[in-house]
Amino acid sequence: MSSDPVYKRVLLKCSGEALMGEGEYGIDFDTVTRIARDIARVHELGVEICVVIGGGNIFRGISGATKGMQRASADYMGMLATVMNALALQNTLEGLGIDTRVLSAIPMQSVCEPYIRRRAIRHLEKGRVVIFAAGTGNPFFTTDTAAALRAAEMGCDALLKGTQVDGVYDSDPKKNPDAHRFDRLGYMDVLARDLKVMDASAVSLARESDIPIVVFSLQSPGAFADVVAGKGVCTVVDGGNRGNDKQEAGNV
Repeated sequence: MSSDPVYKRVLLKCSGEALMGEGEYGIDFDTVTRIARDIARVHELGVEICVVIGGGNIFRGISGATKGMQRASADYMGMLATVMNALALQNTLEGLGIDTRVLSAIPMQSVCEPYIRRRAIRHLEKGRVVIFAAGTGNPFFTTDTAAALRAAEMGCDALLKGTQVDGVYDSDPKKNPDAHRFDRLGYMDVLARDLKVMDASAVSLARESDIPIVVFSLQSPGAFADVVAGKGVCTVVDGGNRGNDKQEAGNV
């Protein structure tokens, strides 16, 4: 693993489902520990790390809305689920000796700090891992959008999207063995082709802020550190308009 990372400050977007492990819901603490160790490896490189975590392993707002709940109420429940996940990750990181702060977009001072941009930046400058919880604090916005927003506010060099696959494909690689992975895509490629990288609002915000989105597998131990060091398998979404060597983005 390289001791010379290519990014100084990054935001890791981690879905709530990533914390389930092999379970169907809830938090698998063996999985949380593995993810925390990967974060610790990157922290040891001297990289400033902030994290946006989802809540889909506990409650997903849009699913609640389809079952008769008001979308706003369902989304607020989902935001509270992200706080639970953030506290679980914080506890695990601190067990590894990593100083961590949870900042929530919905104030709840008894369990975590309220989100204040300057305070968050100060925590990063002091070498603390900052976990952003409760999304943007507003219903109708996903944690993908929250990740792009926080990455822009923190001045991150890259937004790293940890997924279950090792990049962006032209079709679902779990269903199509002939699916092609892209090494690099442009923001407009993703938007025009409706590739399921992040939601359109998040991609558009990253484009406006000129923050590359790096998609990699969070399921592979050490992959986070490899990507930050400029190695490993991933797809980079940035201002270019380039497909990979196998397949141009516009010719699929």
